[in-house]
Amino acid sequence: MLNESFTLSNGVSIPKIGFGTWMIDDAKVAQHVRDAISVGYRHIDTAQAYANEVGVGEGIRTSGVDRKDIFLTTKLAAEIKNYEEAVAAIDESLAKLDLDYIDLMIIHSPKPWAEFQNDDDHFFEGNLEAWRALEEAYEAGKLRAIGVSNFEQVDLENLLTNAQVKPMVNQILAHIGHTPVEVIEFSQQNNMIVEAYSPIAHGAMMQNEDITSMADKYGVSIPQLAIRYCLQLDLLPLPKTENIDHMKNNADVDFVISAEDMTTLKNIGRVDYGDHSDIPVFRRATDK
Repeated sequence: MLNESFTLSNGVSIPKIGFGTWMIDDAKVAQHVRDAISVGYRHIDTAQAYANEVGVGEGIRTSGVDRKDIFLTTKLAAEIKNYEEAVAAIDESLAKLDLDYIDLMIIHSPKPWAEFQNDDDHFFEGNLEAWRALEEAYEAGKLRAIGVSNFEQVDLENLLTNAQVKPMVNQILAHIGHTPVEVIEFSQQNNMIVEAYSPIAHGAMMQNEDITSMADKYGVSIPQLAIRYCLQLDLLPLPKTENIDHMKNNADVDFVISAEDMTTLKNIGRVDYGDHSDIPVFRRATDK
């Protein structure tokens, strides 16, 4: 699966499985990126908010693999909702990564994290300002593609109606036990690749008996089942691990979940995020 790719609306290829780096320390992430690349991953995902762009860039540069063969995503901080700050932040990411270009840069959230639960303000103008900066960086060749993350339909419509360049990606929380069908379908109908972050629910689904039983049926691990589930929905999963054996396991998903079992998995109840339930994206998913 690591050799397969989707094609973005502008013709750029993006590997079907990415390696996520959320909550990996900057001092450690370079080695984990090198490990992932050595296993065969060619798609690395980071963000300004992760505070590990320096290490991610080092890992890519020292991987021994040609830069053009690696697809790198980073994210504009959710709090940046004006043009000037967005322009500066894009250049700051390029400097921290120490790379000539970024393959994909996305707005991390339509709202600052402190306002993530607030439905009264969608920050429409601020997102258009941040998007304008991404458009200009894209046109200048600093970015090969641009997109968004955590955008719901109303947020996407704001860009689709007013922007010059349409979003190419919407990265969202999606996994067994939380599959936001409406925003997935709307995004895909508007030629966006939908990426699924936390495809294993930040590990929470490991305790779910129904999911465990289904994984046992196919003779696979729970992460393999979860990643395959996303792929069969035409989602691009971004599993994260610091264990090289798990990296290999997560990519070994050359099996097919039956249509009947996909329906069962789609209808599994919400996953309990446990200690991580206060993280805004998980809290939002639980509230829905």
